[in-house]
Amino acid sequence: MLNMAEGVARLGALAESPVVAALAAAFEKAGFELSIVGGPVRDALLGRDVHDLDFTTDARPDDILRIVTPISTAQWDIGRAFGTIGARVQREQVEITTYRADSYDGATRKPTVEFGDTIEGDLVRRDFTVNSMALRVPGRTLVDPTGGVEDLVRGVLRTPTDPRVSFGDDPLRMLRAARFSSQLEFEVDPDTLAAIVDLRSTIEIVSPERIQGELVRLLQTNDPGRGIRLLVDTGLMAEFLPEVPALRLEIDEHHHHKDVYEHSLTVLRQAIELEAQRHPGAEPDVALRLAALLHDIGKPSTRKLEAGGGVSFHHHDAKGARLARKRLKELRFDSATIDSVSQLIDQHLRFFGYAEGAWTDSAVRRYVRDAGPELERLHILTRADVTTRNKRKAAKLAGAYDDIERRIAELAAQEELDAIRPELDGNRIQEILGIKPGREVGEAYRFLLDVRLDEGVIGEDAAEQRLREWWASRN
Repeated sequence: MLNMAEGVARLGALAESPVVAALAAAFEKAGFELSIVGGPVRDALLGRDVHDLDFTTDARPDDILRIVTPISTAQWDIGRAFGTIGARVQREQVEITTYRADSYDGATRKPTVEFGDTIEGDLVRRDFTVNSMALRVPGRTLVDPTGGVEDLVRGVLRTPTDPRVSFGDDPLRMLRAARFSSQLEFEVDPDTLAAIVDLRSTIEIVSPERIQGELVRLLQTNDPGRGIRLLVDTGLMAEFLPEVPALRLEIDEHHHHKDVYEHSLTVLRQAIELEAQRHPGAEPDVALRLAALLHDIGKPSTRKLEAGGGVSFHHHDAKGARLARKRLKELRFDSATIDSVSQLIDQHLRFFGYAEGAWTDSAVRRYVRDAGPELERLHILTRADVTTRNKRKAAKLAGAYDDIERRIAELAAQEELDAIRPELDGNRIQEILGIKPGREVGEAYRFLLDVRLDEGVIGEDAAEQRLREWWASRN
């Protein structure tokens, strides 16, 4: 629960920091107002770490640049048209924006930029009340015209104005509601939630890049499941990532199967927990989290009701990989992320036969080779994919995966498994066989690769002998 006394003390400490003190003094001397605004004020009150400092002022961009230049080591004005000047002060990056009083045309997210004259007018146009607070400096006066402190205490997300007007101005704010719900662990105000339901289709005016950015920020939180549920329950997710709500398969009373939607959210949560255990302190792995959320999206289109009450999802891994690749391209994800996610989905079932009977060394090598640089992510995803309540079955699968990881480590130490390749390269193959570059060199390379995978390291002399025998048998 929010402790106001502690929050005020943290705000005071923030105001006394060297960078804030330097800026406050410079703007006061020039005759302008200056306030810390938005996220830094919210996080200080909540006892969270403050990373980026955002300021607002009645000074216009030219004045801001003139004021910060003598006390900063770098300045940039890429956001000048929107009233924002950036600078590096006391080795910290800050952004200072002129009070805004924008208006929207309702057809796009691009506002008509208008500068305002009061901080109160600037704050009421922001997305949520908890982000609509400011701390005047150097005077240390908290400005909260929309009840942000009360909503922090209640743990509620609410728009400063009518949510239909706020979301109508900028539909991306609906996605931010999901992200902040997860990030802050807050509930969304009922009127705000109802407005998302009513206006969900207006997200179509938002660019795919912007939607992708908010989805990534949501997945980077510690509990993205909360925000994902909000997006699915309001129907907003169906507007840009319909494969997720489609996981809520209707349960037939005669054909039983696991709730695929709930299973996917559990896999996502368990993947995040494993990620933290195996790589403490690392940045959130968005590709892994996307794969965990989407790994079963091929099931709805491959579901088959079997005689006797069973349900099958044959080849849902391959189908899901294709669906994920298509959707992530539409959301403008980068090629590396798309490749990683689709490969993980395509291979997420590969391990499960191992628990029924240990693989040969050759099979383990092939598993590693096929996973390539995604091996560690595949380890995490496969472990997270075990959501059975049968403790005996779960323990058996966990033990089997412990075993395969142990064997991979042993083989890697013996054979440098991370770089599996034949002991003779293409040039050497051509020299030995007296052939020119072409299809036959590739066939010979693949033959030697199979030998390497099946038998491990046999040495260059033995590899050359095997190559000559193979070539003689062909000719």
